[in-house]
Amino acid sequence: MMKVNQLLGFSAVLSATSALECSPSAIQAALPSNATVNFAQALPANSTFEVPKSDTGYPGSPIGLPALCAVSIQVKSIGNSTFGLGLFLPDDWNGRFLAVGNGGFAGGINWLDMAPGVRYGFATMSTDTGHNSSTIDGSWAYQQPEKIENWGHLAMHGSTVVAKTVIPAYYSQEISFNYYAGCSTGGRQGLKEAELYPDDFDGIVAGAPAWWTSHLQPWTIKVASYNLPTSADYHIPPSLFGVVQKEVMRQCDSQDGVKDGIISSPDTCSFRPEDLLCGESPTNSTDCLTAPQISTLYKLYSDFVGENQTFFYPHLNLGTESQWRIHLASDAPNPLGTGYPQFFMGFGADWRWQDFNEDVQRLADRTDPGNASVKFDLSSFHAKGGKIISYHGMIDAHIPTNSLKYFYNQVDRTLKPLGVDVDSFFRAFFVPGMAHCAGTDVDAPWYFAGPNQAGQLGPTVHGVPGFEDRDHDVLLALLAWVEEGVKPEKIVGTKYVNETLHSEVLRQRPLCMYPKQARYVGNGDVNDAESWTCKYPYE
Repeated sequence: MMKVNQLLGFSAVLSATSALECSPSAIQAALPSNATVNFAQALPANSTFEVPKSDTGYPGSPIGLPALCAVSIQVKSIGNSTFGLGLFLPDDWNGRFLAVGNGGFAGGINWLDMAPGVRYGFATMSTDTGHNSSTIDGSWAYQQPEKIENWGHLAMHGSTVVAKTVIPAYYSQEISFNYYAGCSTGGRQGLKEAELYPDDFDGIVAGAPAWWTSHLQPWTIKVASYNLPTSADYHIPPSLFGVVQKEVMRQCDSQDGVKDGIISSPDTCSFRPEDLLCGESPTNSTDCLTAPQISTLYKLYSDFVGENQTFFYPHLNLGTESQWRIHLASDAPNPLGTGYPQFFMGFGADWRWQDFNEDVQRLADRTDPGNASVKFDLSSFHAKGGKIISYHGMIDAHIPTNSLKYFYNQVDRTLKPLGVDVDSFFRAFFVPGMAHCAGTDVDAPWYFAGPNQAGQLGPTVHGVPGFEDRDHDVLLALLAWVEEGVKPEKIVGTKYVNETLHSEVLRQRPLCMYPKQARYVGNGDVNDAESWTCKYPYE
């Protein structure tokens, strides 16, 4: 297994010898006074770490681990609250620290996502964000402002501080570089770290960031309401989602120069929903939409805008239809929407989604429970030399893709007047055909070893099989940028013929730095990344 130092061409190989033994007493001696060891256990190579049954949010147990010390720590936080963290400390350490993120409202240590990081050789950490729950369960937050604050930002920062205390003591050697990688809520956690705690990390990978909590959760209610109740004449049933997708593909696919089942530029497609309209006497109403249903389509593909043209949240992309079940297939909005006013805003479990209105959205914006939403001033992270790579799948219906575009542009508006070139420290990449954080249903090149991705290929995978380099691996691209000054202009996405075997490549394609887009050069194999180039939309 190649380690990070080898992959980046570094000659130094750090000693595998730790200064402390892997025992509760030894770890406790390295901790600050507000932290307590739950357990510390040494695991030999190829072991399985058995995740405690109490970990509701992330119950999966990682297998085939390298030799390491597994540690669990509890930390006192504000008021009477606490948060926990887990550490994997590998015997063969690469000298670096990597924290990984969480998802949704979940509480629990994400041991499974720590595993790919420790296989690179990182000392790896995850926080439980101060509670224990599943991804969609927000009930823990009701009238618990301290727990919400931990989830919003305190637990990740506090866990990072504790981890960065333990690691140097364990190895008797300072950490060379500190990194973060997360997707969805994990992406938000990374950007929030850059905003509030710029000294925590040198480099951050923020995938599909749920950065605008006070708007994303209310939008989750709003977008579902367009298609409810299910008895309405304007309701589009899930059986017609594929019909809509097929028509969107017909009208929008070829705009990148290649008709390949992948929509690369949904914002430039002049989609006409009326081409789906049923005729006067349709012989088969399962392959067309009525006029009221067409009106629903217009709402789904339009931004959430309030009174006085107040922008609240971007629309679903053209091409996301295969993912609509997340928000549009039930008789009520996703709990990630309704749980926010009920439990985070304190309305109570009896609050009905039918009572959602613009006042609720504006209240959420004013209060922003837990200070979870990320602000646009990242100047302190820039000033300390930090680097951010962010990305978003373009068929993501869970979090609309253009929310990252909006965030990037707002950061640019905020920092450029201060003389900051945003691209010098923050770069965004959009992934045609990729769903939320990982996966594709249109055979798009989606894999680049981002957070949450490795497990889709197999339980012991890390990096990009067959392409262990910074051009194909987003984490190695970040390391090269932070440690060698190599700026990532593009990252090559990979689609394997068989994801679980990952021995044969179906296609590869460059994922271009925003605002550039991938364009076919006009000749060569369309499944070869070299047949594509990154250009500005106006070129």
